[in-house]
Amino acid sequence: MISLEDVQQARERIRPYIHETPLLSSEQLSRELGVNLYFKAEHLQKVGAFKARGAANTVFSLTEQEAQRGVATHSSGNHGAALARAAQLRGIPAHVVVPENANTTKVAAIEGYGAEIIRCESTLEAREKTLAETVEKTGAVVVHPYDDPRVIAGQGTCALEILEQMKSHREKLTAVITPVGGGGLLAGTATVMKAKSHASVFGAEPSGADDAYRSFQSGVRVTDHDPQTIADGLRTTLGEHNFQIIQEAVDDILLVDEAEIVAAMRLIWTRLKQVIEPSSAVCLAALIKNRERFQGQTVCLVLTGGNVDLSNLPF
Repeated sequence: MISLEDVQQARERIRPYIHETPLLSSEQLSRELGVNLYFKAEHLQKVGAFKARGAANTVFSLTEQEAQRGVATHSSGNHGAALARAAQLRGIPAHVVVPENANTTKVAAIEGYGAEIIRCESTLEAREKTLAETVEKTGAVVVHPYDDPRVIAGQGTCALEILEQMKSHREKLTAVITPVGGGGLLAGTATVMKAKSHASVFGAEPSGADDAYRSFQSGVRVTDHDPQTIADGLRTTLGEHNFQIIQEAVDDILLVDEAEIVAAMRLIWTRLKQVIEPSSAVCLAALIKNRERFQGQTVCLVLTGGNVDLSNLPF
């Protein structure tokens, strides 16, 4: 479990290495949906995703002795790029295990930040096995994509910014919705919101990758998972640390189907003129599907990433 103090310390640690991303709004969408709607623009973050926060906090938390060993992880894209960038900033090696079906744009970003890429089959078992082999070979420190308290605390810094920015807008936040894959962002957000706000916290998840929803409903973390979704950043299995926090601090997890994700993605592209990836669109899709639940509320959606393969758009 992490505390608000862990998140606040993370914010000071990573401040030189990340953007404070803007809070966007749309009067037209707010009017159409009957909510006072804001978007936290983490797709404009370093490496094009919120993952820059957790990776930077972890890498700059390492002792000098640990850092000299380098870092390693498995990632379908955004975390790998974020870790590669943080390692480059600290001047240490990074090794990233990448599944064969990873987004080519995201893989190019990992390479661009100088990390060694190790390919594997597109299963969680293969990713973990290949990562273990890489660590045995290199001696690198493992930085898990989401199931690590340092990563969770780093992701929680996004929520601190949201609360401060809402104050400058003289708005009282009612609810925040984040996507949930591994659960690092949702867990970090819930930690902050429950300590500093009365806002409700919701996860949004594809129905074709609903392990977090099933875990939340049953109280038992689902580990047998075969995700089938366009939202490649949400195909991971809910982390153990994250599950504990989400069970205690999240109000609900909302499911959306593939057509709803694509429609929401197109809406953000056309109305906000923002390039986001499908994983980001699940929040708006969940709000639209559950609009009656949020009527009259002030809601912030976290747009988590914008690393899209422009040659393979879903519309």
